[in-house]
Amino acid sequence: MSTDVTPEAPGAEGRPLASRRGTTPGRFGNRLFAGLSTASGILILVTLAAVAIFLVREALPAITASPAAYADFTRDLNLGQYIGPLVFGTVLAALIALVIAVPLSIGIALFIAHYAPKRLSGPVAYVVDLLAAIPSVVYGLWGFFWLVPKIGPIMDWISQKLGFIPIFADYAPPAKNVTSAAIVLAVMILPIITAVSREVFLQTPRLHIEASLALGATRWEVARQAILPFGRSGVISASMLGLGRALGETMAVLMILAPFARGTEVYSIKILASAEHQTIAANIAQQIREAHGMGVSVLIASGLALFAITLVVNMAARWIVARRAAFSGAN
Repeated sequence: MSTDVTPEAPGAEGRPLASRRGTTPGRFGNRLFAGLSTASGILILVTLAAVAIFLVREALPAITASPAAYADFTRDLNLGQYIGPLVFGTVLAALIALVIAVPLSIGIALFIAHYAPKRLSGPVAYVVDLLAAIPSVVYGLWGFFWLVPKIGPIMDWISQKLGFIPIFADYAPPAKNVTSAAIVLAVMILPIITAVSREVFLQTPRLHIEASLALGATRWEVARQAILPFGRSGVISASMLGLGRALGETMAVLMILAPFARGTEVYSIKILASAEHQTIAANIAQQIREAHGMGVSVLIASGLALFAITLVVNMAARWIVARRAAFSGAN
């Protein structure tokens, strides 16, 4: 008599055997991972809230006090007059750095991801990543001792030839101005933007690239039609990351601008005018040792303004990326 042994089949309800036996694989690991992830997210929110509460609490005395209470520290300026120019200088330096760094970063990322030979793309990517590990004080020294003396004649030539354009007018040597600081900031944020953009460009579907090539597109047309549209949201995110670092950078800007700040024409857009601008982070680093009492509250109030600017920038970046993702999904 033959006996046919058939494997046990799932029940009528279609559940797997492991599920019917109550031994779902990985259940404990899944719960542990979910708990750790949730706790990490909550910790980030709690930390952010704690920083915001600290800044508001410590800045409140300066916000609510009369200008006479801190007039000695702010040179008879009220809180808005003191912080406003700092906000203007911070945003101006960061935007100039972004204008310089983003096109270069996109070009480098495209070269590494799609056009460089393999024997060259690796070393170039390594060098770009290495730039991110250099301390900001080293960039400051480089800017102070090498960059500023070198670009002085260039700025003088630009001011002479293009001085009829307001932003290039009234260059006054030495070249310790917002443009010099912005160039240093651009070099500092370039590896961040490049690294993120490179990883996004590498995710471009190969079929999109091959389809463009099959239609006779040139390399530039492939980049414009296939690679850049696919990585646009990633480039925006990378740019906002770089902007966040540029807004909060301290030492490099301090070493170039702080000792020479005159505090005149602080809302000027003449980016070649010498030392007319200052940033919030550099001003805090310069003034904190001499500050006491209400002066500390004034500096923390300026830090609160920088915190708010950074928060707005990141929220705007998330909104732009989410909107583009929704638009792409709709199409």
